Amino acid sequence: MSERILLSSPHMSDEGYEQQYVKEAFDTNWIAPLGPNVTGFEQEVAAKVGIGHAAALVSGTAAIQMALKAAGVQQGDIVLCQSLTFSATANPIIYENAIPVFIDSDYETWNMSPKYLEEALIKYPNAKAVLVVHLYGLSADMDKIVNLCKKFEVTLIEDAAESLGTTYKGKYTGTFGDYGIFSFNGNKIITTSGGGMLVSSDSEKIQKVRFWSTQARDQARHYQHSELGFNYRMSNVVAGIGRGQLKILDQRVEKKRQIFQYYKESLKDIKEIEFMPLNDWNYPNCWLTSITLRGKNSPLDLILALEKENIESRPLWKPMHLQPFFEKYDFIGNSISNDLFNRGLCLPSDSKMTMEQQDRVIKTIRGLFINA
Repeated sequence: MSERILLSSPHMSDEGYEQQYVKEAFDTNWIAPLGPNVTGFEQEVAAKVGIGHAAALVSGTAAIQMALKAAGVQQGDIVLCQSLTFSATANPIIYENAIPVFIDSDYETWNMSPKYLEEALIKYPNAKAVLVVHLYGLSADMDKIVNLCKKFEVTLIEDAAESLGTTYKGKYTGTFGDYGIFSFNGNKIITTSGGGMLVSSDSEKIQKVRFWSTQARDQARHYQHSELGFNYRMSNVVAGIGRGQLKILDQRVEKKRQIFQYYKESLKDIKEIEFMPLNDWNYPNCWLTSITLRGKNSPLDLILALEKENIESRPLWKPMHLQPFFEKYDFIGNSISNDLFNRGLCLPSDSKMTMEQQDRVIKTIRGLFINA
């Protein structure tokens, strides 16, 4: 069996930056939550994306929950959420006892449709927050979405878990809304093994999130808690890995984009394959190169053909409004996200993938379509 080709796996720097920061944590005995690496990582991420403040947390999911809480989302409130996404986007809405309403995508971005968002805001004028996603590193159409949120005076939260390093009209995703979140899970463009970051220009809200996520311990000699707390703060060791990874973020973005372009050029003659949309105003990180299929071959056919050659791939996210847990909630749209899910899949986009390995993937794909 040939060596396995992975979808997207952790990739440490060749320079060993991560080990330097982790060693420093060990040498200074900062093997605990918080510490110099946490503070440094927060400051460096905020500086990288060009926003004022950041809070390092245990996951992107925790960051979304804290963003909802900071936005004042409470029991019974409506949160308008992109349907085509991973469940980690929607789950925190339920954690806060709020009510999700799912919004369809458009073909131009694969992300939240401004048209259907406006319909939802008219139907639910008292919605508390909008939760938009930048899927697979592709930016949503942020000008239209930001303007709608301002018009209807609703808090905007960006789930940029998959889009660290992506820009929209020269500005980093995660910095357009009131809150932005990033993920450093093992398969993301940079990783801390697990972890997340909440960013905002509102220093008071970020300070409050740090308070909540450190068990909401009051300033007192004894242990006193006036609010519900959470154990969500990132550890100093994990943050050290993140500081090292952040140094090579731009390299990883360029590698992912090269992978996308090579796939697109090598498969351009196969009319049944259409690649995820890249717009002039969007400089995506191309975290996962994703495609949709037309014709007799289904995504499952291609997934199985790749699997036979020991190559990992996966379907696009199944929309939240089709999930058994979430199907009882309202959906605004025209089933575009359904169509993308039914016809789409993600190709191996590992930043450690060699040209020879990518050629193996391409050969397998061509074998399914050309020889069919």
